[in-house]
Amino acid sequence: MLCAACTVGPDFNTPAAPATQRYTAGELPAATEAASGAAGAAQTFATAPHAPRQWWTQFRSDALNRLVDEAWQHSPTLDDARAKLVQARQNYVAEAGAKLLPQVDASVSATREQVDVAAFGIPNVRNPGPFTLIDASVSVSYALDLFGGNRRALEALLAQVDYASYELDAARLTLAGDVVATAIRRASLARQIALTQQLVDAQTRQLRIVDARYAAGGVSLADVRAQRTLVAQTQASLPPLAAQLAQADHRLAILLGVPPSDAHLPDLTLDALHLPDTLPVTLPSTLARERPDIRAAQALLHQASANVGVATANLYPHFAISAGAGSERMRIADIVDGLNIWNLGLNLTQPLFHGGELRAKKRAAEAAYDAAFADYRQTVLQALQQVADALRALDDDAAELQSRERAAREAEAASAIAGQQYAAGGISQFALIDTQRQALQTALDRTRAQADRLADTAALFQALGGTLTENAPE
Repeated sequence: MLCAACTVGPDFNTPAAPATQRYTAGELPAATEAASGAAGAAQTFATAPHAPRQWWTQFRSDALNRLVDEAWQHSPTLDDARAKLVQARQNYVAEAGAKLLPQVDASVSATREQVDVAAFGIPNVRNPGPFTLIDASVSVSYALDLFGGNRRALEALLAQVDYASYELDAARLTLAGDVVATAIRRASLARQIALTQQLVDAQTRQLRIVDARYAAGGVSLADVRAQRTLVAQTQASLPPLAAQLAQADHRLAILLGVPPSDAHLPDLTLDALHLPDTLPVTLPSTLARERPDIRAAQALLHQASANVGVATANLYPHFAISAGAGSERMRIADIVDGLNIWNLGLNLTQPLFHGGELRAKKRAAEAAYDAAFADYRQTVLQALQQVADALRALDDDAAELQSRERAAREAEAASAIAGQQYAAGGISQFALIDTQRQALQTALDRTRAQADRLADTAALFQALGGTLTENAPE
């Protein structure tokens, strides 16, 4: 207890949590707008004591769950984070053994010697012949940590272990978020390509009608070229979508830890993903305690605080004790007859003049602490921003999807009416195809809005920091 009371340097205290009770400047509605169809349910924001664990399971897709599990098992990113955690733990174990416990070493040596007696001031004495000197000894040394420099150094290493652990949690969270976001984008692009191809087919049928009318003298060449331009523009949108889909496939394969050429990806559709209707939202103070990247920044702040203690302790005296005992004989058979040599020592070192080095290092450690505290605050602010962005995006996504859904319903109703009119001979085939084309365009817009809502829901879960540490209970 006396030694602990002499530990110099600041004792680390967890920074205060954000005082604010909400993420956005204005109040969010209790629930978002609702729309019919997939991903159209109203979402309710509910205050929760903790961020949801394994949040991706709320999309109720076995294929999505398998993707996340496979990524957790095979991703090199997680392997790297796990190895760094093991490295940090072993570094701590090594330093703890070196600094907290005495160092005990055993040595055995044999030397062949020749002594010149005259060199010791004894003249006129015949020098003895060469002889063998055998030495076996045990030495013990221990540095007295009176001012806590070693304990502060171990505190810094333990904080590094915490940092590596939180970085592993953050890597899991980021990996799960990337897998979910990429899977949603991939499903969205696949549907956009299918709808765009249907749109090209509809416009191509219209072009054939316009060509026939031009041949009969019913329309001008300008009308033909305008229709050809429309078809070409729509066709030009297909290759970029195909390229984006291929990139999403490649990205998902890398997240799963396999080469793009060897990936076997499931056919995941947007309609197969359930939109979570209740969104648990934690308070900002809870976010600061649970989000892995904030806790990692806090661990680095703790490490910087301990390093200030190390630099402070280096200004004070250093004490070390040492002892040794052994047997020194001229015959190896006599080495176990008893101990005939021993030593006991105390070493005191007080820094007197180092050219300002030690105080400069202390000031540098204090500046490093200030920098770590600023980084911590910035990490907290960025986390608050990400949650606020996701909350606002979800509210806007719901309103957009409602409008897109209403437009799609109107377009489908118009297409149905046009079909009846065409059957009765009231409109031309060109007009019928035109209403079908408009319905396809609104369906394409609705697909994008549906995907945005699903992706922003995943972004909110990720921003809240919910994940599950391996081998830990839910």
